[in-house]
Amino acid sequence: MGQLSRRSFLAASAAAAATGGSLLDSARAAEGIPGFDQTKTDYDRTKQWKPFSDRKVRVGIVGHGVCQFGLAFDLQNHPNAELVAVSDLFPDRCADMAQKAKCKKTYPSLEEMVKDDSIEAVFCATDAPAHAKHAILCMEHGKHVATAVPAFRGDVEDAEKLLECCRKNKGLVYAMFETSVFHDDLYAMEKLFAADVFGRIVYSEGEYCHPHSLDAPVLGSYKDWRKNGCPMWYPTHATAYYVGVTHKSFVDVSCQGTPYFDESRRIPNAIGNIFASEVGLFRTAEGGLSRMIVCNSQGEYLEAGRIRGEYAGFNQSFVGDATGKKHYDEALRKGLQIQKYALPPGVQPGGHGGSHGYLGDDFIDAILRGRKPAVDVVDALNMTVPGYYAHLSAEKHGETLKIPQYSL
Repeated sequence: MGQLSRRSFLAASAAAAATGGSLLDSARAAEGIPGFDQTKTDYDRTKQWKPFSDRKVRVGIVGHGVCQFGLAFDLQNHPNAELVAVSDLFPDRCADMAQKAKCKKTYPSLEEMVKDDSIEAVFCATDAPAHAKHAILCMEHGKHVATAVPAFRGDVEDAEKLLECCRKNKGLVYAMFETSVFHDDLYAMEKLFAADVFGRIVYSEGEYCHPHSLDAPVLGSYKDWRKNGCPMWYPTHATAYYVGVTHKSFVDVSCQGTPYFDESRRIPNAIGNIFASEVGLFRTAEGGLSRMIVCNSQGEYLEAGRIRGEYAGFNQSFVGDATGKKHYDEALRKGLQIQKYALPPGVQPGGHGGSHGYLGDDFIDAILRGRKPAVDVVDALNMTVPGYYAHLSAEKHGETLKIPQYSL
């Protein structure tokens, strides 16, 4: 990675001040994963946040890791949350996490943390292959749970196990912290789609492009999970640009993969994958088409997308025909809010398009109100599972494969 920009340095400063961590540590965390420095965001500044309740949800956070992701969502600073305990498998990281979050209680593992009956909700910023297992463990101990993305990684049977656990525990909130759903553009798209401004979506695109310099070391990960997968096993930053907009699903996929052009570098990893990038063409439940890519070539870092509907489309801003503009104007006249709302005091929007604080706030608010979170289990699986089948399709030279459908 290159040097931190001044903007990302200032963003790291703000994060360090919020969590009590050192500037250097926060800057290194921001530098570790592109997206942390993407803090530019907009929201409705005419309306201040108003507390819904004075209750504080008792929270545990597990996972400090290379990028210190557990504390990135400001749950420790939320006025309706009380951070009870933190955990990381590595004692030095656990101690650092506790110090930054000003939390006195620590646990050596999630398995020990879930036994603490004082904890009501857990955020799992753990290794991706364990997300489903850890979510299930938390719910089996009666706790609301949020995980980082993706909902599962590698073993598609985990999708069914997670769904079944959520069915058995409908009184508990399960949330997946997909950053794209709180990007300014996707947030607006979702509201406009629900108001029938676009009509049905004819075509959509989602792009997750994560450049890696040649011969640069892969970002560290627990048991090297980042090295032992394929691009489409981590698709949610892209697939959110359809599923997060419509809350509908993909029904089939044809996908192609691109290996390194230098044949000497085409060494299969632990799962036999040689693809560095994958591009999938998906059929949607509406009958439209969607192109989703996960790309590791050079260029700008992207979590981006756009949609084209029957009456209107959205690519950074709204564009529509006469019918679309009429629907748009009527929706706004009726009070449709397409800008994000103000966050509680002490909670910062954070990185990945100013999404971090919103995801943390949404999780707490969903618990307090007993409502669906921004990304519930059905949306989480509809964003994640298609990538699993996309990779299978790529291995079969683009053969069209059916994608399972999920509901509670």
